[in-house]
Amino acid sequence: MSGSSATFRPPFAVFISLALSGLYLFALAFSPRTLAAQGTRLWSQSQMEQFEKGDPQGVAIESDGQLRQGPGLTEQITTPSTFVWAVAADKDGRIFAATGSPAAVLRLPARPGDKPFTLFETRDLSVQALVIGPDGALYAATLPSGRVYKLNPNATAAQNDATATVVFDAARADALLPGRSGAESSPPATQTHYIWALTFDPAGRLYIAAGNPGAIYRIDPAKPGSAPELFFKTDEAHIRALAWDAKGNLIAGSDGSGLIYRIDPQGKGYVLFDAPRREITSIAVAPSGTIYAASVGDKSRNPLPPLPVQGVGAVSITIVQPGSLLAANASASVPEGTEIYALTPNQAPRKLWSDKQAIVYALASTSSGLVALSGNRGRIFRIQDDGSYADIAHLQAQQGLCLVAARAADGASDLIVGAGNTGKVYTLGAAAMHEYVSDILDAGAFTRFGRVEVEPDSTAYRILTRTGNVEQPVRGWSDWQPLQDGSVASPPGRFLQWKADLETAGMLGSIGVDYLPVNAAPVVDDLVVVPGARLNASTPAAQNQSVTISFPSADDASAASTDSGAGVALQATRDRSAVTVRWAAHDDDGDDLVYALYLRGDGETVWRPLKKKITQKACSFDATRIPDGGYRIKVVASDAPSHSPGDALTGEKVSDRFEIDTTPPAILNLKAALEQGSCAAAAACKPQLVVSFDAVDAQSPIARAEFSLDAGSWQHIDPVGQLSDSRREHYQFRVGVDADSAGKPGEQLITVRAYDRYDNVGLAKTVVPAQGQ
Repeated sequence: MSGSSATFRPPFAVFISLALSGLYLFALAFSPRTLAAQGTRLWSQSQMEQFEKGDPQGVAIESDGQLRQGPGLTEQITTPSTFVWAVAADKDGRIFAATGSPAAVLRLPARPGDKPFTLFETRDLSVQALVIGPDGALYAATLPSGRVYKLNPNATAAQNDATATVVFDAARADALLPGRSGAESSPPATQTHYIWALTFDPAGRLYIAAGNPGAIYRIDPAKPGSAPELFFKTDEAHIRALAWDAKGNLIAGSDGSGLIYRIDPQGKGYVLFDAPRREITSIAVAPSGTIYAASVGDKSRNPLPPLPVQGVGAVSITIVQPGSLLAANASASVPEGTEIYALTPNQAPRKLWSDKQAIVYALASTSSGLVALSGNRGRIFRIQDDGSYADIAHLQAQQGLCLVAARAADGASDLIVGAGNTGKVYTLGAAAMHEYVSDILDAGAFTRFGRVEVEPDSTAYRILTRTGNVEQPVRGWSDWQPLQDGSVASPPGRFLQWKADLETAGMLGSIGVDYLPVNAAPVVDDLVVVPGARLNASTPAAQNQSVTISFPSADDASAASTDSGAGVALQATRDRSAVTVRWAAHDDDGDDLVYALYLRGDGETVWRPLKKKITQKACSFDATRIPDGGYRIKVVASDAPSHSPGDALTGEKVSDRFEIDTTPPAILNLKAALEQGSCAAAAACKPQLVVSFDAVDAQSPIARAEFSLDAGSWQHIDPVGQLSDSRREHYQFRVGVDADSAGKPGEQLITVRAYDRYDNVGLAKTVVPAQGQ
């Protein structure tokens, strides 16, 4: 099988701002996931970051973007606790797990599916460290009491704080610290004591890494009643990790300044390396003598707040944990990734590997490379001395917290992995199958799938595919099907997933799937017609009343439009001789669209073209070219710009009925006559004009009427019936006029005007001669 990989441009957003006549109109925004619409598309995966989105089972994802056979991850058990902080395995292959929330030590069953046995339970918050002693006993350290218990791994009844043997108590060991007296060695019960790591030397002595302050204690459990001794003291906050080199020196890593110490058998410490990070989370020593150290946290600042924890009863305990453990407890303060350094004898320290997101909790040196366990991402990496690496397993639990080597039933060496959220135990060893299942392609629409392009150097693999029309594969997808002549044999659908089976020495490089979404018709989501408004007004906006054009659904939070520009109000200029149409439309394929407008009047059956080849989503037209009457407008959207002739599809929407009225009302039967007022003193009575007229409009009701006397200001008048709601209204009113010294009025000019509902205005005037002429 041969082929080539391909790349495509990343998603993009385009924002178009239209300004006509100095007015801001609206913005059109294409969806960030929109890709080039026309032609065949390629979904390709060629980089490690892309392959990591899938699910490997016995497959290693190499840093150069290749898939190869790798170890398999087998879930051993799900514990009742939230975290598995430490694991240990004895010479018989039995596995023990130290947990937190609740705190216990569990002995795992020999057969999968059986329940674990609770070997030890405590009122402390967690069992933080665990180690098998040379005597076969199990040693467990608890937090926050800071005690180390000696446990019988073969016990048939659960041990607890009262029945288990305490071989070390940090509260009592405080007296060994410089400057502390015997009286000071009995601190309040609320003080927190930390034990982070336990290890034995060849002589059977137990070394205890403590914190607050950082120190290493030594005790010989083989001697009953033996007192602990202060083996090493540092001004660091915590000693977080311990390991042995080939010469019998103890290698220790600190939290505070990120120091790596080499401590000789006499307790003399020497700083091998001052890491740029503040915390050393784990140390591993290779048979070659190379020391590997994982470091996290920003040394220039400590953003991590104290962690309040409720202890036994009503006692409140404040625990200041290292940053890596706060991250495991879901703190918002997460160290900024991890850096792993290699300290090779007679060479300068070098940064071997780094990741800005992963927080490495544990390291193990194996014959196939350095294994690093990522806590926050649930990844297991295998790192080589040249810096190349592979993602060899994904934990279903969110966090990987600890690992230890154990002997498998066939004599091979496995790694036991403890995880958190929820607390689980896994075995990383030889895999029965080597299978990689890809991420899911969402083509966005019903899609035809074509050839699968594979890197030519790939060997010993088999690819299968499955498709569906719902996002989750467990709901009605097709079965896995092998390729046919290098092409997808699965039925068309919206979603696709591929799977690769790797044979011995198999390798799969970049892979791409060609696909073509079946064309989806455009959709016109909304349509509004506004008579009396114009987008491209020729007069400045400041001299005209503005009109805001928005869709009826724009203020309805429950009516979400797929057109990203639909919610932006469109500003136009009031113009009674124009009509503005605005619409919202989208295409699920991301096709470019072109629009056409059609007009149909009341009683008509044919849609007549009004405007074509419109690329914007709003336009105005001259209403004076169309007879007055009721109309509807149809907007037709076409994806023709993105498809071959004959393959284009259309979508349409018809507007609500609207009226065009550009003809002013007519003023009929305008009459005005003088009438002398009646009163007791005739000379003091003011003459009056009696005016009457009819206002008639052929299309719409009369909205209002006004009159002016002798070119004076306009005054409102009501029709005879007071309610203005008809196309014909009759008006009659009286208005007083001035008279001369003889009591006779002069010539009078009466002007009236009437408006219809579309602000068309009709005017008329009449002259009343002076009295006596």
